[in-house]
Amino acid sequence: MQHLLQVSRKVDYALRAMIHLASLPPGARAPQQEVAARQDIPREFLAKILKTLADKGLVTALRGPHGGVAIARAPEQVSFLEVIEAVEGPVVLNLCLDQQQGCTKGATCTMQSVWRAGQERMLDVYRTTMLASLVPQEGVSAPVPLHLDHVRVDRVAEAR
Repeated sequence: MQHLLQVSRKVDYALRAMIHLASLPPGARAPQQEVAARQDIPREFLAKILKTLADKGLVTALRGPHGGVAIARAPEQVSFLEVIEAVEGPVVLNLCLDQQQGCTKGATCTMQSVWRAGQERMLDVYRTTMLASLVPQEGVSAPVPLHLDHVRVDRVAEAR
């Protein structure tokens, strides 16, 4: 089965790693191996993702016996969209919405407004969802409703 609009492994892993780091006490670091093991992410792939996130200012890394990785800003200040764009670049639902490529059929296309509305709604959810709202809560095993103004999304709280 083909999965249209599927999120890449890189995005999935980056978000899982960032949510894991957001769950740590403020200022705490986690060894990269711990993040990889707990989030079931291949270590080498995680290392590349964390490098990208560090280059974008979303994580800090410290080598040595007391080293590890940490979220660079408060989880309340880091959006789902910011993490996605850090590892993949701008989110574009359809090539016709790409600012650089543009649409060659813009004058006659009847679908562009639908793609644009879908993209804006999707980006609004990603833009307004902060990592802090995705940190698993102690003892919660059922879906936790995540209310985003007029959009309702259910998420499953994962065990730490």
